[in-house]
Amino acid sequence: MSNHKKEVRIGFLGGTFNPIHTGHLRAAEEIHQQFKLTKVIFIPAKLPPHKATTEVISAAHRLAMVRLAIKGNPRFSVSDLELKRRGTSYSIETIRYFRRHYGDDARLFFILGEDAFREITIWKDYSSLFALCDWIVMKRPGQFQKTLKKIIPVELKRDFCYELNENTLVHRSDHRVYFAGITLLDISSSKIRVRIKRGESIRYLIPDGVEDYIQKNRLYHG
Repeated sequence: MSNHKKEVRIGFLGGTFNPIHTGHLRAAEEIHQQFKLTKVIFIPAKLPPHKATTEVISAAHRLAMVRLAIKGNPRFSVSDLELKRRGTSYSIETIRYFRRHYGDDARLFFILGEDAFREITIWKDYSSLFALCDWIVMKRPGQFQKTLKKIIPVELKRDFCYELNENTLVHRSDHRVYFAGITLLDISSSKIRVRIKRGESIRYLIPDGVEDYIQKNRLYHG
């Protein structure tokens, strides 16, 4: 009998999810498949430190919509960790929590978009983030024409040893930053909110269950 244990590979996708939409779900599905993840955990933020919060609806509603959106997909789950935390949500605290929870044997992947990655230097303790887990930066097909070293913020370049290949950088901690292409879906939560305020259809932009929840609770109607 083999004692070989299958590696646990957990992806974390954080965001306001205000509301969650098909673009979030499709991106998570593709990243799950590309990186052979055990599961993807959606982590709604309570108080995003780098976003205006005037249009962010209650945490309870956003959590409920994520649960509805991922229902029926055993590869997806949701954590209310940041929603229960007092004060502002900081990614470094979240990553440290899950590192303790899953232990050193698990491989953790923090998933984010290219725009967020370019602003990483305004994140709390950003220079310590890359030593805690691997990172997956989602890019549109053909988006990165420059070398990866030119994409990394100047403040971080000294912490990366080399390019493993055209889509992977190696941090001095031996964690990786992967640049992964995903299907282009031009959907955003802000555009969905605008359409709702205008009384326009949002069908097929979000899961049916989420649309029903928004209508039932009169969310985003101004």
